[in-house]
Amino acid sequence: MERRTIGAGALAVGAVGLGCMPMSWAYSTSRQRGDESLRTVHRALDLGSTLLDTADMYGPFTNELLVGRALKERRADAFVSTKVGLLVGEQHIVANGRPGYVKRACDASLRRLQTDVIDLYQLHRADPEVPVEETWGAMAELVRAGKVRALGLCAVGARGGRRSGTRLHDTTLRQLQRVQQVFPVSAVEAELSVWSPEALDTLLPWCEARGIGFLAAMPLGNGFLTGTLTPGEGFEPDDMRARHPRFTAEMMASNQPIVAGLRRVAARHGEHVTPAQVALAWVLAQGRHVVPVPGTKRERCVTENAGAERVRLTAEDLAEVSGLPGAQGSWD
Repeated sequence: MERRTIGAGALAVGAVGLGCMPMSWAYSTSRQRGDESLRTVHRALDLGSTLLDTADMYGPFTNELLVGRALKERRADAFVSTKVGLLVGEQHIVANGRPGYVKRACDASLRRLQTDVIDLYQLHRADPEVPVEETWGAMAELVRAGKVRALGLCAVGARGGRRSGTRLHDTTLRQLQRVQQVFPVSAVEAELSVWSPEALDTLLPWCEARGIGFLAAMPLGNGFLTGTLTPGEGFEPDDMRARHPRFTAEMMASNQPIVAGLRRVAARHGEHVTPAQVALAWVLAQGRHVVPVPGTKRERCVTENAGAERVRLTAEDLAEVSGLPGAQGSWD
């Protein structure tokens, strides 16, 4: 697989990464199988999808433990990205950016991941009670201590930006400008997909101008862009899509023209090319430092996702995909 670089340190990863969250968190728990997920991680590494993206809050903790089982055997094959800054309670999630906590959390992640160093340590969310510079400074100390190789920042979620009336990534850009004064940012992780292209407006250009890697989260639109979800089929109560404004039966039906457009482009590239591969190829085409990180827990899907790197979209294809109707959701 093609290799892409993250940050000024030229950290090399496979062009398509693997989001490990669905193996332990946020998607239907009845379909989560530890052994199958472990095989999926190994398959990703075999295919050159070296970036494994996890977080201490996924599970919580169980996702890092699962990834650690794979790393115990194949640490040299993997690029490990994990996150800090969010604590999961019974019915809530809170931010914690206190320096002492960050250092303890890193040590705990290293133990769960069964590794001596984390390749990319990301701040999941800034703590509103702690200046972000203090949190970032503690993370920088972890780099100097040899426990972490590079630092990244996750973008603030989409809903807050929509509701406040501000541009979607204004808060993230302000945070980036502040932490960049403390220690270099190597990567930013934010949602980017055919039906959520907002990062192209300001966030991705900001990263490109500074040589900062961009990890495209949810590049398959939480599974919608694969064309395998049926409107009205419903989701398990613990599946985050059960409460997502784009996944009501009505909105899924309304957004089918997006999938139809991806199918048209896929058909031009051969009978074995899928809508999911076209969606990922579109993300890959947005810049040399862009690495899509599709999440899955199945070997079949990780194989399909890795194959997107071989799909070469033409200028006509890119224009057609970019011109597809905007996504509709109950928040619009």
